[in-house]
Amino acid sequence: MLGRSERRLDLEPERMRVHRCTAEHPFGALKSWVGHTHFPMTTKRHVSTEMGLHVLAYDLKRVINIVGTTRLIEAMRA
Repeated sequence: MLGRSERRLDLEPERMRVHRCTAEHPFGALKSWVGHTHFPMTTKRHVSTEMGLHVLAYDLKRVINIVGTTRLIEAMRA
C-alpha cells in the first residue's frame, strides 16, 4: 500500500523533479564540501550546530557568487 506522498508523486511526477532541483541540491553540495556523508558530531544539539554552520557557509558562498564580494561588503556596512 502506497503512502500519501507516494500516491501524490505517482499522480504528479513532475513535482519530484522540481524537488530534486530545489531542495536536494544544497544538501548534496554541502555533503561534497564536507567530503563525507555523515556528521562527526553525535548528539542532536551538536549535529544541529554543525549543520547550521554548513548552511551558513553555503549561503555565504552563494551570495558571493551571485552579487560579488564588493556588493556584499557594501550591504553589510549599510
